[in-house]
Amino acid sequence: MDFEEYRPLLLGLAYRLLGSMWDAEDVVQEAWLRWEGTDKAEIREPRAFLITVVSRLALDQLRSARVKREAYTGPWLPEPVSTSEVGPLDTAELRDTVSYATLHLMERLSPPERAVFVLREAFELPYDEIAGIVGSSVANARQMYHRASTRLTGGRERFRPSDEEHARLLLKFMDAASGGDLAALTDLLHEDVVAWNDGGGKVRAALRPILGRAKVVAFLTGLMSRYEFHGMRLVEANGGPALLTDIGDNKQLIFLDIRDGRIQEMYGVLNPEKLTHVQPA
Repeated sequence: MDFEEYRPLLLGLAYRLLGSMWDAEDVVQEAWLRWEGTDKAEIREPRAFLITVVSRLALDQLRSARVKREAYTGPWLPEPVSTSEVGPLDTAELRDTVSYATLHLMERLSPPERAVFVLREAFELPYDEIAGIVGSSVANARQMYHRASTRLTGGRERFRPSDEEHARLLLKFMDAASGGDLAALTDLLHEDVVAWNDGGGKVRAALRPILGRAKVVAFLTGLMSRYEFHGMRLVEANGGPALLTDIGDNKQLIFLDIRDGRIQEMYGVLNPEKLTHVQPA
């Protein structure tokens, strides 16, 4: 068996667990080294073996990453990636678990909960295998999956609008923002919208989430009066459409999470180190 056959799947798994393609690539490379150093005659199921190795390596990395993320300047948002880099998206579950909103929500889970959720939801592993990977009982793995599912789906639609609906709202947002149309912009936002910005200390950005329609509109108005928004274009990232724009001298990638036809969450990634895996169309 050629390790490269499984690399896209393993990268997709590690990325879902870590929210960072840089870290996912490191984990998959380490898994390859372990694969090369293992007697293949002892491996009955290569796919199961590699999923186990990658999951355990990612779990170890996730535990240490949580400490670093707590010391991060401003909100830590996942690293966006072009859809072509996240491995197979053959099912709604594979697509949903790589969506930007879901990745952001998964930051609220403990590392074992996140691993159980991803392995069960996206990769459909049986609970006995999952329990062996995370070092728990089968009953506890079931409980972790239930807790994670409840936390991730509470108050939001299970699967989001179609890409066409999503792209249409992004284009409306783009038109309203670039034209300075505050009435149109306000109408696009959910009453309890939240805006998240990740500059990572590299680029100036809001250091706390901005809560509520009035504050988000005021924040956007301030940005539009201070900086020129130009070069706006739709790109494909994390399994769906996103908006890549130049704001002043910096690039920003904007994701929207939609509820009831309006923008519920806005994610603005400005940290240039996190934009290297997104390519303009």
